[in-house]
Amino acid sequence: MKDDYILIVDDELPIREMIHTSLDMAGFQCLQAEDAKQAHQMIVDQRPALILLDWMMPGGVSGVDLCRRLKRDENLSEIPVIMLTARGEEDHKVQGLDAGADDYMTKPFSTRELVSRIKAVLRRANALSGEKTIDANGLVLDPVSQRVSFGNSILDMGPTEYRLLAFFMTHPERAYTRAQLLDQVWGGNVYIEDRTIDVHIRRLRKVLEPYGADRYVQTVRGTGYRFSTRADVALG
Repeated sequence: MKDDYILIVDDELPIREMIHTSLDMAGFQCLQAEDAKQAHQMIVDQRPALILLDWMMPGGVSGVDLCRRLKRDENLSEIPVIMLTARGEEDHKVQGLDAGADDYMTKPFSTRELVSRIKAVLRRANALSGEKTIDANGLVLDPVSQRVSFGNSILDMGPTEYRLLAFFMTHPERAYTRAQLLDQVWGGNVYIEDRTIDVHIRRLRKVLEPYGADRYVQTVRGTGYRFSTRADVALG
């Protein structure tokens, strides 16, 4: 893991140093930034393997703002982000994940759990970062550019819907429960409700609907969802 640079973004030096020490002991190399402006420059220059990003920071740009900016940048959007915050309410978790965060930890947290979460997020990111383009009956996902297209049209979707679609397209023809999707797409330690899956499924289908590809994301009664392009598979 010596080449896995982790960028720690937090305006509180003691917290940065505590995390830095723990990650160093776990075999990671770390970079530190105290605000969003400094962090963005380091992300552009250093391209860390993962970003630990505090929600509240000085300077008028919050961690969520920076996360959204990164996920809109096609050159930086693939870098996974774990949000760190003292806010534990459900709506704040959903807001952070909707901004494109890959995971979410509420302070105070165990450094052992943090290391475990980092390793899990990196594994998921690596699993979804293959370079082979996937074509499902005209719906094309390019993992290098992280673009989804149908014909000559580029589909505009949020980072969470992209990750969900990427998982579906790399694991077709199998039914997954909501709990399995939460574990595979968000990580098993992200404490959000199962209904959140339904919200993102609806958003994904809405994006795919103009191209007739919404039928590929199928409801399986009593189970959850599957991705299938087979015409003989009935929707639930």
